[in-house]
Amino acid sequence: MTERFLYLDSAYQTPLASSVRDALMRFYTEGYESAGPKSVWLDRIERTRGRVAKLLNAAPGEIAFTKNTSEGMNIAANALPLAPGDNVLLVEGDHPNNAYAFLNLRRKGVEIRFIPLTGETATAEMFEPYVDKRTRAISLSHVTFHAGHRFNLDSIGKFCAEHGLYLVVDAMQSTGVLRLDVKALSASFVGSGCHKGLLTPQGLGILYCKEELEEMQPAYLAFSGLANPPGDLIARADNMALKPGAGRFEIGNFNISDIHALDASLDLIESVGVDAIEAHLYELGDHLIGHLDELGIPLVGPRAAKDRAPHIYVANLPGEGWPEYFASQQVRVTPERDGIRISFGLFNTFEDVDRFAAIVANRGKVDAPAASAPTSLD
Repeated sequence: MTERFLYLDSAYQTPLASSVRDALMRFYTEGYESAGPKSVWLDRIERTRGRVAKLLNAAPGEIAFTKNTSEGMNIAANALPLAPGDNVLLVEGDHPNNAYAFLNLRRKGVEIRFIPLTGETATAEMFEPYVDKRTRAISLSHVTFHAGHRFNLDSIGKFCAEHGLYLVVDAMQSTGVLRLDVKALSASFVGSGCHKGLLTPQGLGILYCKEELEEMQPAYLAFSGLANPPGDLIARADNMALKPGAGRFEIGNFNISDIHALDASLDLIESVGVDAIEAHLYELGDHLIGHLDELGIPLVGPRAAKDRAPHIYVANLPGEGWPEYFASQQVRVTPERDGIRISFGLFNTFEDVDRFAAIVANRGKVDAPAASAPTSLD
C-alpha cells in the first residue's frame, strides 16, 4: 500500500501489515487442509483475549469479542439498567452510531440529552450542569473521528464514579494508538472495532465490561453467555445464570480469522509499544501543523497536544475539488465536515508529511471559501 499510495487514512482503515496477512493465510491454510482444528483455534482465541485484556489493563473475563464498535455500543446501551424517565448524556456531534444506540432507547421512555462541545475537549465540567437525579450514564468517544478531539476521560470517569453514573466509551479511534487504562477511567463499558489502530480487517470488535456490574443484562442470550452451559446441550429455564463480566454478551461462534489477525497485530504493537506509537504520531502531527501554518491553512480542531489525538488532523483547505485532486495524486485521505482529514498510522514517516505538504502547495491557493465536505461515518 505504501508503495502505491501516500496513505494518510488510518482513521478510516489501516492497510494490512505483512505479519497480519501471514496470520490470516495460516488460518485459511489450516481450514483448507484440515477443515479447522477448532480446539486449537479456540485456545488461540483465549490467548488473544488475554492479550487484549493486558492492553486495556482489564481481566480476560472482562473482554468480549464483537463485530464492531457499533455492536459494542448497542450492547452497552441495552444492558444498562435504565427505566422510563431516566436520561443519558451524549456529546453533540460525536459519532452517530454511538448516538443511535442510545436514541433507540427513547421508545422505552429513556431521555437522551445532547451536550454541546463548548471548548477544545470534553471535561466533567461540561456535563455537570446537565446532570440531575434521573441521569444514569454518560457515553462518548475517547477520540473524535471528525476533528481529532481527545476527550478528558480522566476527569469524566472520576465525575461518573463520584455521582454513581455509568460511563460508556467508544474507543474506536484510540485503541492501539493511545494508552487506555479502563480501570483508571472507572469505565463501565469500552467498545472498539479493530480495523484502525489494532490493524486487523473489518468485522471484529472488542468490548470491555466491568466484571462487578452484575446488573448488566444482555439483549440477546446464547449458550456461550451462560455461567454453566449444559453439557447435554438441552436448554433449561432453571439454568439461566449469566457469565460474569463481558462473556454474557458473546453470541455463538467467533470471527476466528480476524482474531488470528488480531493476535499477529498485537505482536507488532507490543514490539513497538503503544507509548512509542503515540509519541511518533504526535511528532508527525507537529510536523504537519508546521507545514499547514507555513501554507496558511487553518487546522480544524484542537492544536494543543493535551486536547488532540496524535494521529487525526483536519485541514480547512480553501476551495473545491480537493478530494479529486488528492485521488489524482495517489493520496489517500478522507473528506470530513470542515475539510480534509489526514490520519497517521505507526508506519507513516516525516517524509510522508513533507510529500503531502508539497502536493498541497503544488495545487496552489484559491480564494473561494472552504466547501463543506461529506461527513464520513468512520
